[in-house]
Amino acid sequence: MLEREARNRYLLELSVAMVLYTAVLVASIYAANAMPPGYVRTLVVITPSIPIALVFWVIGRQFRRMDEFVRLRTLESMAISSSVVGAFSLTYGFFEMAGFPKLSMFWVWGLMGLSTFAVASVRYLVKK
Repeated sequence: MLEREARNRYLLELSVAMVLYTAVLVASIYAANAMPPGYVRTLVVITPSIPIALVFWVIGRQFRRMDEFVRLRTLESMAISSSVVGAFSLTYGFFEMAGFPKLSMFWVWGLMGLSTFAVASVRYLVKK
């Protein structure tokens, strides 16, 4: 499969998985708001984790489609971004002890994606 075809297929698969995740997320929020606290509400609240497993599967498939060079560059970008997010998390923990507001764990995934994109973009621009 050509690189462009693989990328287009990945974007389609990822888009479908993310649309499914968004639909399940919105439905679970509306359903959970109408429920009393308890086990059933907890199960409804965590249902968006199921389509996230599909997102991980799509990403894993894309890694298997990549050639070795692209895979290595992508993993290096992810390793650098993991270090950035780890350093940010540790540093912000000290800020929280100084009285800054506590951040939710929901921020980690977003920061990870944003920093991976930033690292990959910088590496792409430096290459040219």
